[in-house]
Amino acid sequence: MEKIFGKPFQPRKIIDNPSDESLREWALQHGGVITEFGNLSVVTQVRNRMAKLTEVIMGDPDPEDLELIDNVLDYCKSKEIIQLDRTMCMTPGFRRNCRLYVTAEYARLPLMWGNTLFPPMDGEPDFISLAVPEWPDKKVLVFPEMGLTIVLGSDYKGEQKKAMLRQVMYWAKTQGNLGLHAAGKILRVKRDNQLKDFGFLLFGLSATGKTTLSCHSHWLKSPETVVIRQDDVVILRRDGSAVGTEDSYYIKTEGLEPSSQPLLYAAALSPRAILENVLVNPATGKVDFFDSTITSNGRAMVKRKDIAFTDGQIDIPKVDFILFITRRHDIVPPVVRLSREWAAVAFMLGESVETSAGDPTQAGKALRVVGTNPFIVGSHAEEGNMFLSILQENLDIQCFTLNTGHVGGMDRGQKITVRDSVKIIEMIAKDRITWRRDDFWGYDVPLAIPDVELDRFEPKNYYSDEQIEQLSYDLKMERLNWLAQFPSLKPEILNVLKQ
Repeated sequence: MEKIFGKPFQPRKIIDNPSDESLREWALQHGGVITEFGNLSVVTQVRNRMAKLTEVIMGDPDPEDLELIDNVLDYCKSKEIIQLDRTMCMTPGFRRNCRLYVTAEYARLPLMWGNTLFPPMDGEPDFISLAVPEWPDKKVLVFPEMGLTIVLGSDYKGEQKKAMLRQVMYWAKTQGNLGLHAAGKILRVKRDNQLKDFGFLLFGLSATGKTTLSCHSHWLKSPETVVIRQDDVVILRRDGSAVGTEDSYYIKTEGLEPSSQPLLYAAALSPRAILENVLVNPATGKVDFFDSTITSNGRAMVKRKDIAFTDGQIDIPKVDFILFITRRHDIVPPVVRLSREWAAVAFMLGESVETSAGDPTQAGKALRVVGTNPFIVGSHAEEGNMFLSILQENLDIQCFTLNTGHVGGMDRGQKITVRDSVKIIEMIAKDRITWRRDDFWGYDVPLAIPDVELDRFEPKNYYSDEQIEQLSYDLKMERLNWLAQFPSLKPEILNVLKQ
């Protein structure tokens, strides 16, 4: 990168693609510690994404931003800058060259980010991120048309991870595909007396169960099994396949323990893992995943190869099922089956709860994010229309909403457990759920699910008929009002809730 908006990029020194060993040594020199498991642990000053301070700029920046960029480039003239090159995606035609520049005092950032992607290929970078964590003001400038992101005032690894993923999702859309904030896995199960592979995509905001469910074995017994492919972003192609992007997972560590999340727990203990903002006793290296003194958004960068049930591939050759993970606490059942049009509505609603990864001051508050994807660049309605179009071109894809919250309220209601959800996903693959039509909503709700006690999730156990009617009406009005923001949606999407 020689120039940015005509201004030379001329650091005092560029440290060109240092080894992992060097980056790890420098990270230790700047405050990192070795844990009892032999892996590296770091603590950052910024501990969540700067969503409200992120500015997406199409075309040229305004004079104020241009002046800021000039000041940053002038500052870099006196700095040593680490340059690290990596590759995103492994599918021919989708591989993107990615380059990170970061001031040398923050070697932990390229170390963690570099382990997220694949080894570099020849060629100039398609996407570039310039990070100056020590900058006194916090701001993220995104230039999608240039493939450029400038991150100022943040040493949080998640900001760099999403900088590149945001760019690849925008690029995918320009190619007629759809970048999704979704995990991918395969369930290999017996159906009709045959062992078959079924590809799943799981939508969900950070910390709402997406990674937990995508990285679960479902306790299947051989020859049945799972194949875990991706946990964050995939590219849905027009032919109904999905392209993976990354070679590691960036998992939440709060409350991480072996009984409920054995695969992720084991991966977090690997010497290759890097812990971020997890409490570690500096004298003993003892790790405490249950102490959120530093933050409730503690993380671990874990390599795919350290997670059981992964293989050498990251793509989903054929998507059979799409799950929209929500986390509501009232009348939404543990699972509902959606028509294609209803699935496009679910995509646009993006119902979930705020998490500490996004805005820790609002964690737990209900919210809606189109596609459960805070990183959409451009028209949200365009993405909803594209999603429906892909479903209409792939009629065998079935879609569901999966609630991982409660039915009946958080205080006195029934929690939908991880066990409930993983069993539901298994039974979706095996086509063993009995359904009935909910006339009010126009989608299908479960009558019976093997090994799941559905009586626990009957709203009438917690609400009167009048309360259920009012809650249903209020929720429908909320959803209609939300969709009204997107008048350019296809009529078949807008009309779903009006019937």
